[in-house]
Amino acid sequence: MAVLRHSVTVLAVGPELVDELAALLCDAAESTRARGESVLMPDGQPVADLRLVKGRHLRPGARYEIGGPGDAERMALRVREWRRTAAVEVEQVMSAPDLDARLTLRLARPDRPRLFEARGRMRGPEGSGMLQRGSGRARIDLGAWWSAASLPPGAPPAARAPATARLRHPLGEARLFLRPRRAEDGRWRVEAAAAVRGRWLLRPVAAVALLLAGGPLRRGFRDAVEQAAEHWNEAVAGLLERGADGVREELARQLAQGRPAKDGPVGPVG
Repeated sequence: MAVLRHSVTVLAVGPELVDELAALLCDAAESTRARGESVLMPDGQPVADLRLVKGRHLRPGARYEIGGPGDAERMALRVREWRRTAAVEVEQVMSAPDLDARLTLRLARPDRPRLFEARGRMRGPEGSGMLQRGSGRARIDLGAWWSAASLPPGAPPAARAPATARLRHPLGEARLFLRPRRAEDGRWRVEAAAAVRGRWLLRPVAAVALLLAGGPLRRGFRDAVEQAAEHWNEAVAGLLERGADGVREELARQLAQGRPAKDGPVGPVG
C-alpha cells in the first residue's frame, strides 16, 4: 500500500454562503412547472433540452431526459427524493458508445446543508471486460468540516476526516481523506491524503508496482491536488464576485440556453 500526502491553501466558504446557494438552487428548480413533457420556467419558456418522460415533476420517481433524440450520448435524470426539510436525492444516468455511467447525489436538509453524499459506477461498452469497470463513493460532513477549519493553529487535527472518498477498480482501490485547517489569511489549509493498494490476489504485485513507481505517483498526486485547488479557487472567486443575484441570473440563463457561461462556472467544484 502506498500513502500519498499533499497540502494546499484554498479560499474558504462559510456555512452562510452554502446555505444561500443550496436554497437558491432548490428555489430555481421549484420555480419551474411541467406541461406535458416540457418543463417551463416562471416566464413560460421551456427549459432547454430537458423533457419529463415519466412521473410527476419533482416527485420521487420523476424521470427526465436531457438532450436531443439524435444525440450519441443519452442522459437521463431521476428524482429519488425531494423534501427540502429532509433530503434531495437525484440520480443521473449517461449512456454513450464507449461508456455507461450512473451517479447519485444526495444533500441532507437542503435548507441548511450539513451532509453531502455521492456514489457512482461506470463500465465500458458491452464485451469490454471487467477492467473497464469501476465504482466510487464520497461523503462530506459539512458541520465537521467547518469545525475542523475553525481550530486554532497548532491544535491537534480532527481524528476523523470530514471529507472522504473511495474508488474501486478490479485491479486496485484508493481512499482519499481531506482535512482542513485555518490558515493565517482566513483561507483553508487542506491536507489531502490517499491510500492506494491492489485488490485480492493482485496485492503483492500492486505493492511492488507502487514501490517502483513511487516518485511519479507522488508527483502525479501532487499535481492533481494542486490543479483541483486552482479550479476550486477560480470557482469560489467567481461566486464571491457574482453574489447571490448574479448566480440567480446565471442559473436562469443556463436553464434557458442549456449551456454554461463562457466566463466561468456557477458554483464551486470539487
